[in-house]
Amino acid sequence: MGSASIRLENVTLGYERRPAVHHLSGVVEPGAALAVCGPNGAGKSTLLKGLAGLLAPIGGRICWNALSPRDIAYLPQSAEIDHAFPIDVLDFVAMGAMRRIGLFGRVGRNERARVAAAIASVGLEGFETRQIGTLSGGQMQRALFARLLVEDCPVILLDEPFGAIDARTIDDLIKIIARWREEGRTVVAVLHELDLARRAFPQTLLLAREPIFWGATREALSEARLAEASRMVEAFDRDAEECQRDEAPHAA
Repeated sequence: MGSASIRLENVTLGYERRPAVHHLSGVVEPGAALAVCGPNGAGKSTLLKGLAGLLAPIGGRICWNALSPRDIAYLPQSAEIDHAFPIDVLDFVAMGAMRRIGLFGRVGRNERARVAAAIASVGLEGFETRQIGTLSGGQMQRALFARLLVEDCPVILLDEPFGAIDARTIDDLIKIIARWREEGRTVVAVLHELDLARRAFPQTLLLAREPIFWGATREALSEARLAEASRMVEAFDRDAEECQRDEAPHAA
């Protein structure tokens, strides 16, 4: 799967020059399984967009070393995906091959076999002709993981992959993540479910706009560190409210 790491050097990320993640340094090692956890508003999804190359740092830099954009598969939150797009499961999963065959390339025998194997791996055999808009939340997430299997990238970024899906689907998708780990792929996942972070990700970055801890999951998700993360995000929110009040125009 390759040996390139992703290095963050004093990275600050945000929107319209408003920072959402501050002064983050660290290395995502090849083959790592890293959970990114923290309270709402901690900058977790912003960080993932930065790692995917979709958001340029305001400060510092992200070094992908020998990795190219074609090596990174990114799964956004479910809310960012158009579930009403008129496409069936087979063609939706086959979109994962676009990196290899191009936008207008032909899906040949080898790619069709890859797509069929991916659909079987996620338990969606028999759903090939179903429109994605008719799928349940768990079925849709299975289809998205099947597309990732077809993409076959060494680095996989997942933004809240287990939200609002059933326990059986979670168990099946955890097994796919374990398979990726066995294959030496790098997996970084934004998670709200701390029990799943403890179960499937040996390393965790606990984020509260600034890093609280980056290391062993058991240490990262201690009660004391989780409480510190909550305090920091609340402090950032209070500061933002005060700034907005200060910047408001005064009445004549």
